[in-house]
Amino acid sequence: MDAIARDWRTAKLADADRALCEYAEKLTADPAAMCQGEVDALRAAGFSDPAIHDVSQVVSYFNYINRIADALGVELEEFVRAWGE
Repeated sequence: MDAIARDWRTAKLADADRALCEYAEKLTADPAAMCQGEVDALRAAGFSDPAIHDVSQVVSYFNYINRIADALGVELEEFVRAWGE
């Protein structure tokens, strides 16, 4: 987990996990650029359509809730450690 948190690109990941991280990163960083190619890449990596739907929902939800927290200045709880610590 720490290797993924530091930089998923250099972590030892299975091909399916790498495809999932690529999808999540693009959906997070540039959602308007998402296209059929991203869905096709997940299918090629072995993901079913329901799984692709689920990952899209989860990534989008976390992006949404993080933006709300950032907008409102919500601070992390004391028991939450920063990634890589």
